[in-house]
Amino acid sequence: INTVRQELEELINSNLLFTPESDFAIYQPAKNPVVKALCLHVAHDCNLRCGYCFAGTGAFGGSRSLMTESIGKKSIDFLLKASQNRRHVEIDFFGGEPLLNFAVVKELVKYGQEQAQKLDKVIKFTLTTNGVLLNDEIMEFLNENKMSAVLSLDGRPEVNDRMRPFPGGQGSYALIKDKLLNFVESRNHEDYYVRGTYTGFNPDFAQDVKHLADLGFKEISVEPVVTEPTEAYALREEQLPYLKEQYEVLTDYYWQCHQEGRPFNFFHFNVDLTQGPCLPKRLSGCGAGHEYLAVSPEGDLYPCHQFMGKEEYKIGHVSEGIKNKELCRAFQNSHVLHKEECKNCWARFYCSGGCHANNLAYGGSLVKVYKLGCELQRKRLECAIYLQVRRALFPIG
Repeated sequence: INTVRQELEELINSNLLFTPESDFAIYQPAKNPVVKALCLHVAHDCNLRCGYCFAGTGAFGGSRSLMTESIGKKSIDFLLKASQNRRHVEIDFFGGEPLLNFAVVKELVKYGQEQAQKLDKVIKFTLTTNGVLLNDEIMEFLNENKMSAVLSLDGRPEVNDRMRPFPGGQGSYALIKDKLLNFVESRNHEDYYVRGTYTGFNPDFAQDVKHLADLGFKEISVEPVVTEPTEAYALREEQLPYLKEQYEVLTDYYWQCHQEGRPFNFFHFNVDLTQGPCLPKRLSGCGAGHEYLAVSPEGDLYPCHQFMGKEEYKIGHVSEGIKNKELCRAFQNSHVLHKEECKNCWARFYCSGGCHANNLAYGGSLVKVYKLGCELQRKRLECAIYLQVRRALFPIG
């Protein structure tokens, strides 16, 4: 016991166990924020009718529409200017289903590369897709342009098809499963994530992660649904013990796969415990509302895709820039140091206070946390730490 106490004291004295709060107390958000990334909503339309879609089947509560090439180019111009001296920036093609507007996506990638090169900048492009329209031409384009991909698939066929049907009610799993596998194999399983959503209908979500891994996907992220508590598929507080147990089941399966030489990555288990995130990311997370913005098909700017179509959260237009600076400042100041419920939480600098949209939906304020989300985040971090300790004690290979 004395040896353990001595080692802990040495770690504390070396600032390796805790980070002094004084490092964070001096943090002041930038007066003129650097925009690092844009989420371009190139399609407010979709070829699926997912039951949990926050976009309301793709249109975000408005009319179905596609972004024009002109608005897309103005968006890129805005990003290159608003990123100031930052060299590396990001654009995510989003929807709805962005491949419904593939012709414009192609033109915008070309335009973005040309304009960035003139300014000695680099744009990293990402595309989020349900995979329905994936074909050889599209896969070749994404690979040639080194675009990251987020591929939507919820897991087991019956789970996926319950929440991700076509407009006529038919399931989508049978059509998209092989398309997604062919795509990730065409890029040597690099630069992608298969992204699923679990709901109150499939609280045994570890089985869905297992299914995706057994299919051969190497990069997997399965996220808890966030919706109104009145929805039948919402996650409920009484399910929390079982959900935590599922993360433990997943942890054991993850370790088993690594031991057997068939490893995969689970997004929430990839945690840097040595350095951790940079200071702004520790405090503000994704940077929604100041570093990260979403653009509607008409060119309107919003804090992120979760706020799309909500007029009270419109902050400007790509032709005019950011106009509602007060709202941007509110998002900047809604960091973890200003959230009372985060002050004594051991996970706060990895969670960064949670998702702004979720906090607002459940707590009614940007600085009120989504408590169920907090519990799940702490459990995921606990599992990630356990796996890192186990790897250190029992190296594989």
